[in-house]
Amino acid sequence: MDKKIKEVENSRNQSSPLGAGGRCIIFSAGLGTRFKPWTDSHPKALAIVNGKSLLQRNIEYLQQYNIKDVVVNIHHFPDQIIAAIKENNGWGSNVIISDESDMVLETGGGLVKARHLLESDQPFFSLNVDILTNLDLNKLMAFHQQHKPLVTFGVTNRRSSRVLLFDNDNRLCGWKNVQTGETKIAIDKPGLVEKAYSCVVIYEPQIFSLIKEQGKFSIMDSYLSLAAEHVILGYDHSGDKLVDVGKPESVAIAEKLFQ
Repeated sequence: MDKKIKEVENSRNQSSPLGAGGRCIIFSAGLGTRFKPWTDSHPKALAIVNGKSLLQRNIEYLQQYNIKDVVVNIHHFPDQIIAAIKENNGWGSNVIISDESDMVLETGGGLVKARHLLESDQPFFSLNVDILTNLDLNKLMAFHQQHKPLVTFGVTNRRSSRVLLFDNDNRLCGWKNVQTGETKIAIDKPGLVEKAYSCVVIYEPQIFSLIKEQGKFSIMDSYLSLAAEHVILGYDHSGDKLVDVGKPESVAIAEKLFQ
């Protein structure tokens, strides 16, 4: 396994200068339990939408914004992801593996593990491999640069079983499970607005020194623990295309929207 990862890492010129778009981690390590039976023998990252895998589509999405330095974390059928990256020469990007084959760390733990691959003096992005969207990353970055929060992420007014809670300035104040009513409040304010998380995120580099959680944890835990003392903003891009390709039946929806 380590040998194969090293081969992937050495297959690209890692010393090449970063593009203007910076770096991104694509979270690809999940078990994909909602995507069975495909994930009984494949990683969800390689599920096909109109002839291209979810991983390829997200790498090509990033390339539109000159983001070509990409970290991909792996756990479930990791050899298949490594092989696909090698065979396709990273689809034209500098793709580096973050190995979670021993234990899947979820989004927060996966981000922390990849710190040495992402850390610089510039903001960086994250995506979830099973989300397809046409959110304009230039507009997201412009919003981030204007308001200068610690974290900015896309949100929409679509229906979701779990939502984030924002004040009138788009500042993150809490989280709610719509089905159970469970609520976590970081900033207690009246009239909070519910919006759904798009899993497209910009982080300031100091995020790594502020995250206190360790091991396996969701990045949402970090957002909520940091939100009271650090500004975390939602960027509303309602009306853009967005599909959570979390279940096999969502592939047909994605294929109608993403050619």
